Amino acid sequence: MQIDKLRGRALDQLFDAILTLKNREECYRFFDDLCTMGEVQSLSQRLEVARMLMAGQTYHQIEEETGASTATISRVKRCINFGTDGYKMTLDRLGK
Repeated sequence: MQIDKLRGRALDQLFDAILTLKNREECYRFFDDLCTMGEVQSLSQRLEVARMLMAGQTYHQIEEETGASTATISRVKRCINFGTDGYKMTLDRLGK
């Protein structure tokens, strides 16, 4: 796992902080302070791209609907196919 290269106190603290958030409003507040608008939008776009790929939509459909580049779509697809199933686990839990 590539995330193993990042493991450490700082990343643990970030993930522990995220796990303390109790609702969507707290998430909005935390991520507004933590990230730029572009960073948050990129994260949400990748999750939407993953949802659409797993639903069988084409690159063209995804690009049109989300504005994601083909490079982003390819990266997300690579993670879905060869990653750690993080997208699948999360989207399954969301019921999407």
